[in-house]
Parts: sequence; C-alpha cells; structure tokens
Amino acid sequence: MDKCIIKNKSLAGIIFLSAAIFLTACSVDKRVSGAVEKRIRQSKILSRHYVGVALYSMESKRLVLDHNADKYFTPASNTKLFTFYAGLKMIPDRMPSLRYIEKGDSLIFWGTGDPSLLQTKLKGNAVYDFLKQSNKQLFFAAGRYTGNFYGGGWQWDDYNDYYQAEINELPIMDNLVNVSNKNGQTAALPRLFKDSLRTDSSMRDTAYRIRRDFNGNVFRHPPLAVPLGYDEQVPYKVSTAITIALLADTLKKNVNSITMAMPAEAKTLFGLKTDSVLKEMMLPSDNFIAEQLLLVYSDRLGQELNAVKAIEHIKKNYLSALPDGPRWADGSGLSRYNLFTPRDIIKLLELIDTEVHDQQRLFSLLPAGGKTGTLKKAYPKTDQPFVFGKTGSLSNVYNQSGYILTKKGRKYIFSFMNNNFVDATADVRKAMAEIVTYIHEKY
Repeated sequence: MDKCIIKNKSLAGIIFLSAAIFLTACSVDKRVSGAVEKRIRQSKILSRHYVGVALYSMESKRLVLDHNADKYFTPASNTKLFTFYAGLKMIPDRMPSLRYIEKGDSLIFWGTGDPSLLQTKLKGNAVYDFLKQSNKQLFFAAGRYTGNFYGGGWQWDDYNDYYQAEINELPIMDNLVNVSNKNGQTAALPRLFKDSLRTDSSMRDTAYRIRRDFNGNVFRHPPLAVPLGYDEQVPYKVSTAITIALLADTLKKNVNSITMAMPAEAKTLFGLKTDSVLKEMMLPSDNFIAEQLLLVYSDRLGQELNAVKAIEHIKKNYLSALPDGPRWADGSGLSRYNLFTPRDIIKLLELIDTEVHDQQRLFSLLPAGGKTGTLKKAYPKTDQPFVFGKTGSLSNVYNQSGYILTKKGRKYIFSFMNNNFVDATADVRKAMAEIVTYIHEKY
C-alpha cells in the first residue's frame, strides 16, 4: 500500500514537473515570437521587402513564430538542404562511383554521376585507380543520363562562370578548366585544353579574363600578359568525346566508346564516404556537387540517370510530411523555378535532425556562423558558433535556414527568407544576423 502511494506521488511529481516545463517553454515561445515580429516590423531594411520567417522550438515541439511561413519563396542554395537530406536517406555509407561488367578481355563501364572523380577538393581516386590498374580494354558506355547539360530554369548567360558547370554522367575534375599563370605563361588544367586557349585581339578588356565560346571548348583571352597569381575556373563543354579524351589523357591508356545498355547484373564500384561529399557540397555551397548528386540518387533507382525523376522519388518517399510541398527543380538552387515555404524548410530540418541523431556529426556537415563555410563571415568570428545551417543567395535573394543554440540551453530551428529586395545583400544579411543573434542571446 505504501509503495503504491509513493509511486502515485512520484507520478504526480513527474506530471507536475512536466507541466511546469511545458508552461515555461510556452511562455518563452510567446516572448520570442513577439520580440522577433517587432524587430522585423521595425527594421528599416527588412520592412522594405518580402520576408518569411519560421521559428520552431525543439523544446516545446511547436512552431513559435510564423511570419509568412506558409508563403512560397525563391530558396536559392537553401535547396541544397533538400539534396543533403536525400543523400542521408539514399546513400548512407559510400558514393557509388562507377557501374561495370567484365566481359572477356574488356571492361565496360557506366557513369553514376558521382562528382568526386579528381574533383578539386574531394580528389576521389577510386575510379581512377580502378581503371588505371585494369589490364583489360576499357570501354565507356554513355547514354544513362537523359537530362540536359543545364538544370531547368538556369540562366544561360552564366555559362562562363565557375558556379554553373555542366551536368553529365561521368564528370571529371569538376567539369571545369582551371586557367592560371605558370612561369609567366597561360596554363590550363586539365592539360587536354592547353591548345584550346586563344589570344583574341577583338577582346577590348582592360583586365585579363577567360571567355569560352558558348557552343564549344575554345577559351579566349585578351592580348594582355597573364597577371602574376592569376587563377580562374571556367566550365568546359561536356560531351562523350571530351569524357573519353579526358580519361585517356589522365589514365595514359586507350579508352574506347561503346553503345550498350547497362545490364541488371552490373557491379558497383564504391568511392568516397557520403559524409565527406555532403560536407563539401554544404560548406562552400558547391553547385556542381549538388547537381551531380541528384544523378547519384537516380543511379540507385535503376537504369536512367534523371534529376527530375530523382526529385519526384524523394518527394514521394521522404518528404510527404512537409506541410505545403516544395516546387523543386534542381539540386543546387540555381533555378528560379524552385519555390519553398519557410515552414517546409523547418520540417525538413527537423527530419534531418532526426535522421542524423548525432548533433556533433550534423553540425560538422553544415556551415557554422563565424567559423566555417558560407556562414563564416555572416557572424562574428568565434570558436563556439551558435548557428549552423545553410545560406542561399541569388540576385535580390538572401536566405538562412538551420539551427540556433541559445545561451540558456535551448535549440531552435529557423528559416529566414528574404526575396525581392533592392538593398545591398550585405545590409540584409546584417539585419537578419542581428535577429538570429538576439534569439541566441536572450532565450
């Protein structure tokens, strides 16, 4: 009898304590909501354009601030959060880097879209080593990729800029040509493009720059001396012929082309750990990696490499819990066809938090305010960052979405989206960072 009374008292105490914690959390939620709303309205910068803010308390498990949170915004590179989550779900261990069969004295291989092959930072060597060490005749079978060399809604006049590398099934070296000063001469890497550099006297530029022909791999520069320390990356025009030539030049052995559908029994060569690839996409906001990853996800679904079909699969199988549903067009956020709501991004970040489990691991994969990645300069320099997430910027667009840790030990998920502004991006970023910092300091 006494034991039952003790148990009942203990249960009552637990209920009372839980209720007190919940009421305290609700009180805090109400205060933070009102304070942030007030700061948005009073901001000379934020009050001038279209703003959406959603703030979710991990303590009370509810949306505590809804400022246009159900309205659609251009996400820019916040799109990479969706690509990131899909990678966690579909490629939990290592990147599938190549599909292949061995037939007699031949090794026939197909691309998977894996972006890591000799990529500048990742330096994936699995495919290179595998093909280099093979004593068989090499045959590349193209044709798995059924999309275009650009994503839907990309701006064609950005074709010459490093951040808009073309998409293909077997990318090599970032799909970029690196042009630099080597002993006072213009040098190209991959070396295959050395003879594609042209001095063009019709270019009246006062500064040295590289301009690729839109439809081909001719890289022009003005008749100026290459500056000391010059270094520029320009996308090359992809094709099956270029892929084979690059492979042959890099491997120092013959690579042939063959027309052949990939059989169901094709083996998979695995490469880098998924976390390392996702991290390299997220911290510097690498568009090339993001786009190629959609093809890697598509490889897991069957024969065809198709970003649109990969997105539809991800939405249907992993994103049904999102309250509004995204209009999702590409992997990187270059497309202005993308439209997401702040509260959809909040739910996505909650799903990511649940999927990863380990907060230390998750935060290591994301830019950290004042310390790493695209958030490094958005907040004061620190060794103890309090905001982890993803930026997103295009002309007249600047967003941040992620996690806020407060001085009082609370954790919030936030999505702060700014569209259609005419002020300087730096001013919008500063106004937003002040509010995020305020949440960290006060709550």
